[in-house]
Amino acid sequence: TDLRPLDILSEVVPAGRLAHGMRVFQVQGVHGFQLTTSRPRALGFPASRLFIHCDCFPEEFSIIVTLRVLSIPAKRNEYVFTLMAEENPSVLVGLRYAPNKLHFIFWSQERAGGWQTHVTFPNVSLSDNQWHTLILAVSGQSFSLTVDCSVPKDVVAETPFPASLSVKRASFYLGNRRRRKGMFTGLLRQLVLLPGADATPRICTAMNFKVATLSVPTVLQDLPAKPTSNEVLKYPYETDTKVTLGSRPPCTKQEKAQFWFNASQRGLYLCNGSAWISMLEVKQRLDYVEEYQNLVTNSETMGVEVFTIPEVGLFTATANRYTPPGSAIYKWTDGKFVPYQNIPTYQAQSWKYFTIGKKIFLAVANFEQNDRGQEFSVIYKWSHRKEKFITYQRITTHSARDWEAFVIEGEAFLAVVNHRKGNNHNIDSVIYRWNPRTGLFETNQTIPTSGAYDWEFFTIGPYSFLAVANTFNGTSTKIYSHIYIWLSGSFQLFQSILTFGAADWEVFRIGDRVFLAVANSHSYDSGMPAPSNFYAINSSIYELNITAQMFVKFQDLLTYSALDWEFFSVGDDSFLVVANSFDGFTFSVNSIIYRWQGYEGFVAAHHLPTVGCRDWEAFHTAEGSYLLYSSAKEPLSKVLKLKMT
Repeated sequence: TDLRPLDILSEVVPAGRLAHGMRVFQVQGVHGFQLTTSRPRALGFPASRLFIHCDCFPEEFSIIVTLRVLSIPAKRNEYVFTLMAEENPSVLVGLRYAPNKLHFIFWSQERAGGWQTHVTFPNVSLSDNQWHTLILAVSGQSFSLTVDCSVPKDVVAETPFPASLSVKRASFYLGNRRRRKGMFTGLLRQLVLLPGADATPRICTAMNFKVATLSVPTVLQDLPAKPTSNEVLKYPYETDTKVTLGSRPPCTKQEKAQFWFNASQRGLYLCNGSAWISMLEVKQRLDYVEEYQNLVTNSETMGVEVFTIPEVGLFTATANRYTPPGSAIYKWTDGKFVPYQNIPTYQAQSWKYFTIGKKIFLAVANFEQNDRGQEFSVIYKWSHRKEKFITYQRITTHSARDWEAFVIEGEAFLAVVNHRKGNNHNIDSVIYRWNPRTGLFETNQTIPTSGAYDWEFFTIGPYSFLAVANTFNGTSTKIYSHIYIWLSGSFQLFQSILTFGAADWEVFRIGDRVFLAVANSHSYDSGMPAPSNFYAINSSIYELNITAQMFVKFQDLLTYSALDWEFFSVGDDSFLVVANSFDGFTFSVNSIIYRWQGYEGFVAAHHLPTVGCRDWEAFHTAEGSYLLYSSAKEPLSKVLKLKMT
């Protein structure tokens, strides 16, 4: 009963990117998806993305749907969703709506040759152009349907739902059964599978039962302002909107739910109250990269962090080597980064921006002791009154390299990478948990690391992972870096991968696939003959193999003391840029942008001259898309602009 909800709808729109044929509409103050695709398969995804460690559909579960149904002909049926095996036209699990009826369909393998069972709920009237929330609870032969938290309709079927329904090589399809016939014509707002529990007690607590929520895609969560009148909508998708033409207008609460049409880029955007969200646009392609700004820094820069403070602006924090003058924060003003605030740091290595509720924080990893011989890394908190960061909490660290902030099951965590203590590289790195009562981070778990450089947190389905880049154990850089999984309240070892002076992990997704790239910096072993070049070494990209439940090597790329990977997208294209820092002879080395080429993997597309490149950050503004790189060998970082076609 404590299993997490599996958000089927969100899987079709990863990172808010609408699949082909999906559009967002607002009706009665609520957002929903309209499905108009001529390619029903585009609205599907493999079931393995939800069922990561088990290839069987739950025996007991609830399905929660929030929808708005149009009037349909008497003999027409429309599918809300289906689960279908790739090699079989039959529906394994599905929900189908007909006028005044709702059908739950499942495949029973208990009978010889298999059999499709229909559980029908009569007198279910949804075609009133209103939003409705349905909760279907299934357990054995018992099927219960609750509409808008009213009295449930119970059916006891002759055939029970199967105890072990295999979902191997099966896919979910939204609003269809892999055909255009029977496509759902209404609006969908919520589609959630909750294993092991009747969701009714969790759902039926809201005031507005018709749009009660368990899990809704992010792109649908921002509700627009309520209408000022009670005018009845004459057309199912009509709403009181305004379309602005010309250059980008402001997007504030006053413009919420209004549209902007960008004629030059042929794009249509919706204001969500703070930013313009793309509804329809011509996909851009990266043509070339040009130098945009030379950012003079206080000293050599070990790392950069780009972040946005709501209603304040876009910033970057540079982790600078020397104190004084310490590190700096720059604000994006009139299309350039300009100095905003200096902060005393001690050979700073990196910054991490994160929020907890309405609180805004920025943590620095200090590598050296302060003037008093104390070794602290510091968490700063944004002061809305002073409009700057002020000291909030000091944490004892040991040659800290990196911070990683993340949330698991609603709790906030902060992990620090301790690189070494004196000459001992084999020490503990620490994970801190936020204590809401004291308002401080407190030690939660320690993990042994070896000269570690980087943490990378990521989630796959309901599971949370934390990868550490181990660099040096005192004698060799050829050591294992580890991936940990969160189980029973702590991180436990999931997989070990052999790395060579690992300096960075970067997780990214392309379509349904999950990748993990490691930046290998150099190959050194005190007990082995020296190689011809310590620094010309392969960095590797690994892909998650769902069946094997582990990351397997996908591709090797030759790099030169690689210290960072950064993944970014332009239109439908995906890219990786590597920070090459030293080739064994010079720090003036080309860093490379690789383009995703499908079957070919990543292929070099652009060679960028850099000097001691340490870190990359990709960011976007109203004016375009950019890359920022930091140099660990000169007090000059560069902003590069991506030129599109």
